[in-house]
Amino acid sequence: MEARPEMRTPARTPAHSALRWLGMLAFVALAVLASLWFLGGAGMADLSEGTAAPSVASTDQAARVARGSYLARIGNCALCHTTRGGIPYAGGRAIDTPFGAVVSGNLTPDPVHGLGHWSAQDFWRAMHLGLSKDGHALYPAFPYTSYTRISREDSDALFAYLQTLTPAAVPKTAHTLRWPYNTQLALRVWRALYFQPAREAEVASTPVARGEYLVNGLGHCMECHGTRNALGALSSRGKGGYLLPGSQWYAPSLTDAAQASVAAWSPEAIQHFLQTGSNATAQAGGPMAEVVLHGTQYLTDTDVQAMAAYLHALPHADAAPSRDKVNGPSPAVASKGAKLYETHCADCHGLQGEGRAGAYPSLAGNRAVTMAQTQNLIHAVLGGGFAPATAGNPQPYGMPPFMLLLSDSEVAAVLSHIRSAWGNQAAPVSEFDINQLRRSQVP
Repeated sequence: MEARPEMRTPARTPAHSALRWLGMLAFVALAVLASLWFLGGAGMADLSEGTAAPSVASTDQAARVARGSYLARIGNCALCHTTRGGIPYAGGRAIDTPFGAVVSGNLTPDPVHGLGHWSAQDFWRAMHLGLSKDGHALYPAFPYTSYTRISREDSDALFAYLQTLTPAAVPKTAHTLRWPYNTQLALRVWRALYFQPAREAEVASTPVARGEYLVNGLGHCMECHGTRNALGALSSRGKGGYLLPGSQWYAPSLTDAAQASVAAWSPEAIQHFLQTGSNATAQAGGPMAEVVLHGTQYLTDTDVQAMAAYLHALPHADAAPSRDKVNGPSPAVASKGAKLYETHCADCHGLQGEGRAGAYPSLAGNRAVTMAQTQNLIHAVLGGGFAPATAGNPQPYGMPPFMLLLSDSEVAAVLSHIRSAWGNQAAPVSEFDINQLRRSQVP
């Protein structure tokens, strides 16, 4: 018999093994990306049904529109969706983020550039899931991470009101986000990691529950006052507080006693602050003044009492006394600051920082003065400003700007004096801190 040659399997070379592993890794990567895409929103369409409101008579529709108008106002929708001097709700306002600017959309019923071809279901999908009509994921600068808590009934009321606006043919302005944050893939990954749609809201049975619904849903308070991680997601860790991008104003924690924990206030003091922009110990400034001016002053008594009840019930612990001695300003700086205070500040805020009830806030024992974050204090001195003009406080007293009057060293001296006088015990402010904020206020 003829001997047959032995059949042998070709030897695998290192190159073959490398290609095999690269292929496996590519397959796994694609599978992971597909899963993230699905979890990031593409596979959640079945969750967007909600409980659609039944068809209603014209009288009921009028009530729904009126309800939507109220909700849009207390949710402060127009503030972000209106450019300065522009058409209300026509969008175009740039919202600064650490990753670039997101431009707000047109909410008017314009059929090309707005919501003219949207349905109440489409709108609910955007509010609850953060997905646009065509299915692409929305950037969370539109705070659907909070709006997901809103009930279908309130969503439909908001949409009914927006449909009554005059259509505005204002084209969409492109976002200016950096790569890769400007990609849908990056956004889907972010959503898979940090966004979970809420269950449909239940009817609030107590004032505290109603307050929680308003504060964490439509009011989206934690979008500013919450702590964020490096990717911009709200974090459950820490006590909160966040330096707002672009404006350099600091939104203080609502639970940290060393910052702005309103749990230390009475419910009446919280209510008065939300409706008028001030109370015996605090005055709204910066972005919070806008929130009061355009939103919370219009809360019904029932809703503002509910919000006050919830905020008062937040966890609160007195600030632990520091074991480290706080070094005050040098004698030279303290003397300079005291003289500047007497010249420029004492007439309104009092020689002992006691303030004037109903006009100027006290500085002695004021947490806005002594908290570690000094941005708001510096902004107030450099730029001045007024508390919001509200129905309860129609002619608020104001503070003049000192940007052109005082140098960096003078502002640092007077603030260091204020933070260490009348029992206040906080670290001095440096000239560098003043210079950084001054530069941010100059166009």
